Amino acid sequence: MAKKRGQALSEEEKRKLNKQNLTKLKGIFKYLMPYRGSFIIAMFFLVLSSINVLSLPFFAGKLINISGGYEYWIIDNINTAAILLIGIFLLQSLFSFLRIYFLEKVNIKAMNDLRSDLYKSFLSLPMSFYDQHRAGELTSRISNDVTMLRDTFSTSLAEFFRQVLTLIAGVFIIIWTAPSLSLFMLGTFPVLILLALVFGRAIRKFSKKIQDEIADSNTIVEETIQSIQSVKSFTNEFFELRKYRGIIDSVVGMSMKMAVYNGAFVSFIIFGLFGAIVGVMWYGASLVQSGEMVVGDLFSFLLYTVFIGASIGGLGSFYTQIQRAIGASERVLEIIDSQQEVDLSDDHDSATKQLNLRGNIQFKDLAFTYPTRTDTEVLKSVSFEIAAGKKLALVGHSGAGKSTIAQLLMRFYEEFSGSIYCDGQSILEFDLKEYRKNIALVPQEVLLFGSSIKENISYGKPGASDKEIEKAAARANALSFIESFPEGMETLVGDRGVKLSGGQRQRIAIARAILKDPSILILDEATSSLDSISEKEVQKGLDELMKDRTTIIIAHRLATVRKVDKILVLDHGKIQEEGSYEELSIKDEGLFNELLKLQLEESEEV
Repeated sequence: MAKKRGQALSEEEKRKLNKQNLTKLKGIFKYLMPYRGSFIIAMFFLVLSSINVLSLPFFAGKLINISGGYEYWIIDNINTAAILLIGIFLLQSLFSFLRIYFLEKVNIKAMNDLRSDLYKSFLSLPMSFYDQHRAGELTSRISNDVTMLRDTFSTSLAEFFRQVLTLIAGVFIIIWTAPSLSLFMLGTFPVLILLALVFGRAIRKFSKKIQDEIADSNTIVEETIQSIQSVKSFTNEFFELRKYRGIIDSVVGMSMKMAVYNGAFVSFIIFGLFGAIVGVMWYGASLVQSGEMVVGDLFSFLLYTVFIGASIGGLGSFYTQIQRAIGASERVLEIIDSQQEVDLSDDHDSATKQLNLRGNIQFKDLAFTYPTRTDTEVLKSVSFEIAAGKKLALVGHSGAGKSTIAQLLMRFYEEFSGSIYCDGQSILEFDLKEYRKNIALVPQEVLLFGSSIKENISYGKPGASDKEIEKAAARANALSFIESFPEGMETLVGDRGVKLSGGQRQRIAIARAILKDPSILILDEATSSLDSISEKEVQKGLDELMKDRTTIIIAHRLATVRKVDKILVLDHGKIQEEGSYEELSIKDEGLFNELLKLQLEESEEV
């Protein structure tokens, strides 16, 4: 079951940088492994740049000492010392460039692979997964979460290592150069670290809440745009606006609270850091005054103190970012590691043998419950057969289980009791991709891609020639209206096919199915939403499509199933009646006859 948003937040707030949670990043690190050579080079230059930076305070202090008459090694004048410092900055620029270049090279390619795998998982996951997750939530995974991981691996993680290295090396250097002054300075460390962790935890809590609220707001935007026609027809623009504003107002409220924590955190760092520096300067000045230390060494020590303090301050934000990355990696890997229904690897595709089915279908004692509605049994011991090339109609009230039978035949769901056979073999034994290549579905509501008519038709057979596409359009009774457009086949249909009428979309879907040339055809109330003129045009295409194919027709208008070979009448998940149109229509007490009379009464009222 999908987690409620409040539950998800509760679990995310408990994430810490412990061994268990850090192992969750291993799944992301595997995407770095193909580029580990560049990654190692990047880490090498990271270490070099850190060491180079740490040499700066040392030589800066020597520069001051030289100006006071002291000499150090080969540095005997301020000009030599200045040139040495310039050389350090030059090396730092080179090391930083190489570190950033190689790290970005690794990161860009690794995140590209991650996005590709995540999208492949979206395509491979079963329908039961999509029953439990909203579209906005999933698109947030491939956009927001992957972007967060990219930022973490390109900047935060590298900077975290740098700050840790600077902190450890800096502490070692100051203890080695000035033990007594170091002990005085290090006395402030526990307090700074403790408070930094407290602030970091609070900021992390608000960051995760804000991230989830933003994901919810994106879901509202996406669903509103997808259903904009319904929003406008019901004049619910203000309702949707108020709902969206409610979420973003909540985001603003939490963001302001986080701003307070951020501001307090920065203020604390400034006060704590510079307060500590003032204390160190006071104690160091007393050591210089007593002759136990020279001014240049005190200056170096103060610079190291600044470096160490900055590292402590930076660790808090990087700590939070890495914690957020753990949450993002967990959500992304949860999808990638989910049970896939289709193997989309190139090796599998090339090794799979083509499957050509005749279309003999048998349902035997089939019972089914949707994973999201476990308390309701949708189908109850359903059994029937369809011979190859025959036409079967499924009729009944809404919710009787008609569409469910089609979905199970398509193997959208595979957890059912009983059996479904095709050509004498269980459909679960076939390779899923090859099996579905033998089936075409023409739904009631056709959702086209926003590209051209040509691309939408060729979706039934990618790589089809222009001649094949035109022939399919002609057989679907669609070529005449396509040619009436100035751009013909290249006409863009708009998002979800909004630029075409319902009948035109249906005929595009029929042309696509004809091009696919399946042995089994499913028509899910393909004409129920059309007017009589459009239905007549679409029906011509359907008649052409159904020739010599095993066809299952899910029908609302009973007049459309007069010519089928058999009709199954379903009620509450069971087959109540079966027979031809003539046989069922003369049963006075039958359910089919009842439905037929109701439709006749409705048509007379109209």
